[in-house]
Amino acid sequence: MLIFFASITLLILGYKFYSPFVEKQAGIDPTAITPQERLRDGVDYVPISPARAFLIQFLNIAGVGPIFGPILGALYGPIALVWIVLGNVIGGAVHDYFSGVMSLKEDGKSLPEIAGHYYNVIFKGMMLLFTCMLLFFVGVVFIMSPAGLLSNLSFLKALF
Repeated sequence: MLIFFASITLLILGYKFYSPFVEKQAGIDPTAITPQERLRDGVDYVPISPARAFLIQFLNIAGVGPIFGPILGALYGPIALVWIVLGNVIGGAVHDYFSGVMSLKEDGKSLPEIAGHYYNVIFKGMMLLFTCMLLFFVGVVFIMSPAGLLSNLSFLKALF
């Protein structure tokens, strides 16, 4: 229970102190017009409510957590919770935030499109291939890790 409260405390401290630092590093202009307002076309650039935007982001970053959190806890013990929280605060949240900031500053383009703009078409293709491979690997891990954990449980071996 102590590790749980330590993890909650780390999340609160990260939100209170680390997120303003990260926002300052990004150089955000709160008065800037976003691409969804400036380029509104009813297809790709459509305004959505803040609640829906929050839910989309929440599902993107928290979707894997309920699956892999218990798996890591079963494999490594409760201290894995602290590492998951630190990884989310220091790595995951910052990565997602800066990916969104880059996309906003580049008129809502995806990361391969941004890479192609700043480098060349070959690098854009490499980034697109890397992104597709990464999505494939995430899907494989998402399937194989729970399956591997379940196959190693002793009571299932006794049943089959």
